Amino acid sequence: MDEYRTVEREASSEFTERRSRFLGHAKPVQSEEEAVAFINEMKSRYWDANHNVYAYVLRDGQTRRYSDDGEPQGTAGIPVLEVIQKSGLTDVVVVVTRYFGGILLGTGGLVRAYSHGASLAIAEAGPLTMRKFQIAELVCDYTQYGRVAALIPECGGVIDDTGFTDRVAILYHMTAADKPAFDKKLADATSGQVAVTVLEEKYFAC
Repeated sequence: MDEYRTVEREASSEFTERRSRFLGHAKPVQSEEEAVAFINEMKSRYWDANHNVYAYVLRDGQTRRYSDDGEPQGTAGIPVLEVIQKSGLTDVVVVVTRYFGGILLGTGGLVRAYSHGASLAIAEAGPLTMRKFQIAELVCDYTQYGRVAALIPECGGVIDDTGFTDRVAILYHMTAADKPAFDKKLADATSGQVAVTVLEEKYFAC
């Protein structure tokens, strides 16, 4: 997977529907353990709420889980899950807490309310795209440094760190798709004297 969509940060939102108070919470997570820990944290924080409905989606094994937490089947957990999926998000957990206000919302009203709670929380958490980059390093002479440093952003890369000793070491990240063009330009600019070492692959927000 070269890229995926998730949320940037943990966030929450709140609204009231016919006296019922709904609090939405969203958080980026990397594992099922993280998702479950967050759900338990919300259940502990809002122990006096009537319902703590949740759903989460993970890249790891395409995991999808949800719970109505006592609401009528299909009126809460599935709507939250569908909001996540329709937003194209993964590696995210959403919990929508409800304090019952004494007025029944009906099946349709519950679906709309939990969907709205999930949507608001996700919007507050900041959806973003994560793209896979190669973290690489090259070492060049000082006479080559200016041109080499300029080539990296020209070819879509980002310089992360630069070390100056007897030579210049540049740490940067770039997509695998951009690497061939960069390698060719680098070879042309340095007469093939500078080699690139790919260290690892990592996802960055873009």
